[in-house]
Amino acid sequence: MQQLHVDRYVIDTLMPDLVGHDKRPSALLVYLFLWGQTAERERTVTASLRDIADGTGLSKRGVQEALRILERRRLVSRTKTVPTSVATYEVLRPWRKR
Repeated sequence: MQQLHVDRYVIDTLMPDLVGHDKRPSALLVYLFLWGQTAERERTVTASLRDIADGTGLSKRGVQEALRILERRRLVSRTKTVPTSVATYEVLRPWRKR
């Protein structure tokens, strides 16, 4: 079984902020799912809304709302080559020095 290493900041700061303050636990679930899908050194993952919904147990609409929050908070960046293509997400870690 593979292990997922999560920064302490996610548990100590981000979780209480997204779940407690924003009342959006779905945003934390999506963030952790995307983080888990990235490779150890990579920060990007290509995934459809359905893939994310299936991986988190959320509805497609719940995933869309969570991604909107994550993008607004600059925790995830989304790119698409064309409007109908599957998006590539970059999992951002603004608390880390590059």
